[in-house]
Amino acid sequence: MQEIYVDNLTEVLKNKRRIEKELKIKLSNKGKNVFIDGKAEDEFLALEVMKAINLGFSADTSLLLTGEGVILQIINIKDITKKKDFKRIRARIIGTHGRTLRTLSNLTNCRLSMKDNLVGIIGDSEEIEDAVDAVTLLIQGSKQGNVYGKLERQRKVKRLRKRNFGMEFENLPKE
Repeated sequence: MQEIYVDNLTEVLKNKRRIEKELKIKLSNKGKNVFIDGKAEDEFLALEVMKAINLGFSADTSLLLTGEGVILQIINIKDITKKKDFKRIRARIIGTHGRTLRTLSNLTNCRLSMKDNLVGIIGDSEEIEDAVDAVTLLIQGSKQGNVYGKLERQRKVKRLRKRNFGMEFENLPKE
């Protein structure tokens, strides 16, 4: 049995039946402490889902972690910068009316959420690296436009590689 403290308990309780069914576990709570009971691998996955919900992701988005190759990456702003002006750094990551987070999400095909000094990223293991780099660059002070440009270039390179990779197999001689 695992235990985790969940700030956003209402989200967990609202979706309790669905979470239990999809993760094949049993949830119980005592205050904001949530107890997870099930097989070890199911408990581990449930802990990841609870961490995601704690970061502000919805239960629907958090349950994407059950998919093949989908992972949760947590970035602590304090680990990346020595600056003490966290309010300004958080504002740079969120952007006006959340526009920067939305744009990063669209360019990286990942879901992003922010709580306090933590940035949570849920996405495919191949795509999440670009999102982590982008958030790191923003924390270090890069302009949003430069970060977007870099992401668009990386996206273009990946598309070309994927297209060329597919063509290589088409040109192979048939046995």
